[in-house]
Amino acid sequence: MARILNKMYDVLFILLVTGFLVWIANMEAGSTAFSKSAIGIILMVVITAIGVLISMLPGFKRLPMVFWVSTCAVVASLPAFPLSAEILSYTKEVGFLPITTPILAYAGLSLGKDMEGFKHLSWRIVPVALAVAAGSFLCATALAEVMLHLEGIF
Repeated sequence: MARILNKMYDVLFILLVTGFLVWIANMEAGSTAFSKSAIGIILMVVITAIGVLISMLPGFKRLPMVFWVSTCAVVASLPAFPLSAEILSYTKEVGFLPITTPILAYAGLSLGKDMEGFKHLSWRIVPVALAVAAGSFLCATALAEVMLHLEGIF
């Protein structure tokens, strides 16, 4: 139990730092009020912390942490959940792009931890990365074109 608590302290610290960075990025976007977005981010941190705690409990480790966090978020946003209207009204004030900024930074840092494995990929990773980026861009562009034509906007 002490190990779970120690790990939860670390997770809470990371979630709070990430929440603060998201809040700053959200304010830089300038689309929402300080207080509403702060409450939305706090709610997201609490929901995420609950999901992480569930994933650490014995018997719940069979499924990944992302599953439990997602399940908690879905349950909190269901119309049958008592506070779902309030949760949704605050969390909709937080933009998607400000959330992705620290997440991508953490992903880059985690990739940097395994530099030896990255070195073994050598030059072969460059064409793969370029192909993935080009494919993602082209597919997203094609999908956007189709949707704009279906909606009659373009």
